[in-house]
Amino acid sequence: MQEWSQLEIEEAVNGQETALIYLYTPMCGTCQMAGKMLTVTEQLLPDQKIGKADLNYMPQLAEQWGVESVPCLLIFKEGDLQEKLYAFRSVPYLLDRIRSIY
Repeated sequence: MQEWSQLEIEEAVNGQETALIYLYTPMCGTCQMAGKMLTVTEQLLPDQKIGKADLNYMPQLAEQWGVESVPCLLIFKEGDLQEKLYAFRSVPYLLDRIRSIY
């Protein structure tokens, strides 16, 4: 999963596709586990745009989208925020939530 810049995030969010943005902080143990689940999910959905952003360097993202805690997966479809996931639970759960937005 690639770290996205502010510009890449804006382009993905404003695009005509579904985009996922994983927000995390490096010192968060739960974020590390969630990141591993998303890496597997990314391999199972190779055509899905998934990027990540360290909120230590982009705190404005948390404010912009009302993010309450990390880890957080933001799911956008055609520029609209469809869902904020805080509890990742499992890879099958993530796949189900992501596919339900398509």
